[in-house]
Amino acid sequence: MGRNSLAIPISLGDERPMSSTAPVEPRRTALDALHRSLGATMTDFAGWDMPLRYGSERDEHNAVRTKAGLFDLSHMGEITVTGPGAARLLNFALVGDLAAVAVGRARYTMICRADGGILDDLIVYRLADDAFMVVANASNAQVVLDALVERAAGFDAVVRDDRDAYALLAVQGPAAPGVLASLTDADLDALKYYAGLPGTVAGVPALIARTGYTGEDGFELFVGPEHAVELWQALTKAGEGVGLVPCGLSCRDTLRLEAGMPLYGHELGTELTPFDAGLGRVVKFAKEGDFVGREALREAADRAAEQPPRVLVGLVAEGRRVPRAGYAVVAAGTVVGEVTSGAPSPTLGRPIAMAYVDAAHAAPGTAGVGVDIRGSHEPYEVVALPFYQRRK
Repeated sequence: MGRNSLAIPISLGDERPMSSTAPVEPRRTALDALHRSLGATMTDFAGWDMPLRYGSERDEHNAVRTKAGLFDLSHMGEITVTGPGAARLLNFALVGDLAAVAVGRARYTMICRADGGILDDLIVYRLADDAFMVVANASNAQVVLDALVERAAGFDAVVRDDRDAYALLAVQGPAAPGVLASLTDADLDALKYYAGLPGTVAGVPALIARTGYTGEDGFELFVGPEHAVELWQALTKAGEGVGLVPCGLSCRDTLRLEAGMPLYGHELGTELTPFDAGLGRVVKFAKEGDFVGREALREAADRAAEQPPRVLVGLVAEGRRVPRAGYAVVAAGTVVGEVTSGAPSPTLGRPIAMAYVDAAHAAPGTAGVGVDIRGSHEPYEVVALPFYQRRK
């Protein structure tokens, strides 16, 4: 590793291959027994047994908005890219300019196919001059790993599957900085959004990242799986006085929905380019060298500029019926779009949804838009995203 290093002093192991004839058991995080002891409702998510909720998902959601919540995100897929050619490889493999990311900073980006379709959205942390950690969605981690390995040909870089090397805990909410500050001597005040630094939390070596998927301030802590339980317990104890609660994937989904954050398989997919998703800003045509999908993405950018595709908008219900992914958005009896995500919003007190709609119906306040919910056209207000933005 380079001199300017954010390496975490934990052992990195290889994932053991599974027999092709053995039944596929759900993967379990290092915190599995602890979740069950807390009475969590568990669910299969991308092949992992994960906590859906511990009690009331509304209470968990509101705790993150007003106090703090603690999440196990160990299902996320960590892939380490190292070597003198690591930055050049990532610039070729991904749509962002990763060579321009400073050590200690992170970048939201995407990996696309040659035709511009989105394989996954990612966060990439630069750990050192010649070391990066790519964090993929659990459902796409193997796809991203395979693509990076394939695209690494000809580059002086090594792609390593580190999914078994990390547990990932997140503490999110307005009280999160205080909870974490009581357990670490790291300078959290100096840690910017989308930045990370090595340190210890409750004596546990960690990469402390100021990132999250809730719309609130907070931190994600990458640690060795052998330290996951003691760190969870330390964070729980530190948060007792401020109302910190354990949180499952259900409230994480409503939190990210209120914050207007896309979810792969809903707002993002291989049938969409970043420009179709309104996220063309992540594509850096000016970076040095070629990259996978450049030609197709240039054409997609030109199409979006000339004839806007369907636009991702927010919808707020006038009634109480909840829209779900796949429901048609209608106007004057005509289908003008499709819901990608929908749920009751604890913060707004009404059902909300994200949807791709025709550009003619995408302006906030557009009249006459509804959602077809089992044959009934329920009225919805078109609003700009996000639905919720925290006060800074």
